[in-house]
Amino acid sequence: MNLRKIFLATGLGACAFAGADTLRAAQADESALTIYSSQQPGAISADFYRPLPGSSVPPASSVPGYAMVRQDRDVQLSAGRSSLRFSDVAGLIDPTTVTFSVPANPGVRVLEQNFQFDLVSTPKLLLRYLDREITVERDVGKDLSTVTGTLLSAVDGLVLRSPDGTVHALNSYSAVKFPELPGGLITQPTLVWDLNSPVAGLQRARVTYQTGGITWWADYNVVFNEGADANNGLLDLSAWVSVINQSGATFKDARLKLVAGDVNRVQPQPQAEGFETLRMVSKAAEAPGFAEKAFDEFHLYTLGRKTTLPNNSTKQLELFDRAKQIPARRLLIYDALGSPAFGEPYTERNPGFAANTKVETYLEFRNDAASGLGVPLPAGRVRVSRLDSADGSLEFIGEDAIGHTPKDETVRLKLGSAFDVVGERRQADYQVDTKARWVEEEIEITLRNHKSQPVEVQVREPMYRWTNWKLLSHSHEYHKDSAQLIHFNVMVPKDGTTVVRYRAHYTW
Repeated sequence: MNLRKIFLATGLGACAFAGADTLRAAQADESALTIYSSQQPGAISADFYRPLPGSSVPPASSVPGYAMVRQDRDVQLSAGRSSLRFSDVAGLIDPTTVTFSVPANPGVRVLEQNFQFDLVSTPKLLLRYLDREITVERDVGKDLSTVTGTLLSAVDGLVLRSPDGTVHALNSYSAVKFPELPGGLITQPTLVWDLNSPVAGLQRARVTYQTGGITWWADYNVVFNEGADANNGLLDLSAWVSVINQSGATFKDARLKLVAGDVNRVQPQPQAEGFETLRMVSKAAEAPGFAEKAFDEFHLYTLGRKTTLPNNSTKQLELFDRAKQIPARRLLIYDALGSPAFGEPYTERNPGFAANTKVETYLEFRNDAASGLGVPLPAGRVRVSRLDSADGSLEFIGEDAIGHTPKDETVRLKLGSAFDVVGERRQADYQVDTKARWVEEEIEITLRNHKSQPVEVQVREPMYRWTNWKLLSHSHEYHKDSAQLIHFNVMVPKDGTTVVRYRAHYTW
């Protein structure tokens, strides 16, 4: 007896796939998934795919994503009204999204639909057998003893009454024997339809539904090679997508699509649930990769081959071929104050907080065809490494998260703080006349470079005192980024110092 006939005999599987009145040969099941991610830009928490021993695992329902699942399966229909069971569906299915159709027979109508998820477990079996007879096995030393009786309670151990009236309280036991599986309990989530079909026979049905517990995200690896100067170089970029499947179902040889973009959904109230899982990580073999195309207001990535997504697994797939020799520019940015904001003219001498002395380091490149890239980049985490010429090893130098980035846009990655370049900001002069409604301030910014080569530093200054301002003098050319932000591009010689001065006049 094959597996499908066993399912039919037990009433727990899908309907029969073969029969005397079959008019054609049965075809293999087909699955297709389109996965959506609802995570914030950056990597998903490692707790979902790399739980530490003894730590709690987040519930599968909190996985930040979902999937649209399509399954094509042969089903045996009877003429007129009949019931059809469809198992092997995801445990986190949203039953309100289920659709059932027979493309070749549009006359098939769904009269009722049920989602049965009362899965068999030891606690549920014990509850179903209250006031019924069971047999309990216990280890007594090296011997095995059994107690048969009516189950009176399954709270804090088992309480049984033997046929002679003796009551046994069992706090420990090795096994429980039940005469049969009680009605209503099933071994896997199952959809049940009440159908009306004009014809009988083997039909190709299509079932679609939405499920939680599944998501994807992108990870990028960058290898940066510095050029002749400290501010320019070339980088290689590789991209991988990771797919987490904790939906409660395995999708074998499935067609896979990934949607990048912010798709709006009505968010339900969060629900907590217990979850235990084993996970495995696998990498895809050499085969056709993803093809990208614009789809509505989003981007769709379609895998050019079938893949299997086991339940409780994380799979990694290459998003696109490694892009090499992309021109990149290293940026050193000194932002001493950040972006303070006040709702009225600020006339106090000091801003009220200490100025920052760290110079932040960034890596910037263009996502365009001229640079050797020019593809839509889904949101994800970017790890940057450099080659150590002394021993040829790659060393990690920083990482950042990017949002969904279209082609022909600039990507800027924050790597950290420069060790050998520091900044200092001080107020050289300050004057205020509140009656005449003006403030005048002179700022001096000192940049010190301890490197053995010159560097360029971008100095950012917020004009935070008020919206009406002008520079009375400035030592370096400045650029106006917005109504209240300017910056200076300054060269600092090796083992040298550069001072930027400007005087600002505010009125209100």
